[in-house]
Amino acid sequence: MVDPTRGILYPARLPRFTRVPPPPAAAELVAWFWIPEWDIAAGRSSRQEIVSYPASNLVVEPRGVGFAGPTTRLSHRDLTGRGWAVGALLRPAATPALADPASAVDDYLALDLPDLHAAVAAAMTLDDAAARHAAATAAFADWLVHRIPAPGEEARLANRMADVLMTDADALRVEDAAQRLAVSVRTLQRLARRYVGATPSAMIRRRRLQEAAQRVREHPDADLAAIAAELGYADHAHLTNDFRAVLGFTPSRYRSTRPGHR
Repeated sequence: MVDPTRGILYPARLPRFTRVPPPPAAAELVAWFWIPEWDIAAGRSSRQEIVSYPASNLVVEPRGVGFAGPTTRLSHRDLTGRGWAVGALLRPAATPALADPASAVDDYLALDLPDLHAAVAAAMTLDDAAARHAAATAAFADWLVHRIPAPGEEARLANRMADVLMTDADALRVEDAAQRLAVSVRTLQRLARRYVGATPSAMIRRRRLQEAAQRVREHPDADLAAIAAELGYADHAHLTNDFRAVLGFTPSRYRSTRPGHR
């Protein structure tokens, strides 16, 4: 599984946060389940800032169920009081059965799914953390498997496309991914719009930005120009522009705001 802190700008601020791999029956539908649980003192809040994956999430919370579409910018949520959520980072094959991702970009759609909500919410009442996480994700996975049709050839190709674009460090251009998958660039563009809601080039840029943020955070003394070169940016300025466009600040500024920085 991908590093659980990837995409999270300030892991030290996280409440209890768990990522759970899907069972084999749901592996074509879900990349992983994620479960934050928090208990914030009265009068205080905890801001969670995330460079989200170019994907959609189906999220169960005490108040209901929602579909979070792919994002084009830094997203955040301010946690207060006591609460929890159980989310599924959807693989492309699962997404069209729930919503049109291209119509949900930077949006959160409330869904009327009382059976899913009831099953997951009941599991989250268990006292033991491991038991409630296992029960909640099992109920979630079971619902997805029975609700979403088995993926066909095109949907499986969309999954492979996302795997290449989001994990293959050598796929620096859309043409590289098309060659690895033995399809045309036009085919990738069509698949990405239908199943992800983002362009293939945007997916590559998001992967590089996530990796860049993680390296800047974990290696405070690393040379930014070297990080840029390793990740396929044209130069340091290109990396800085990408940071500023999506996150609203530069790599140097991000490095200076890390907890514990002096």
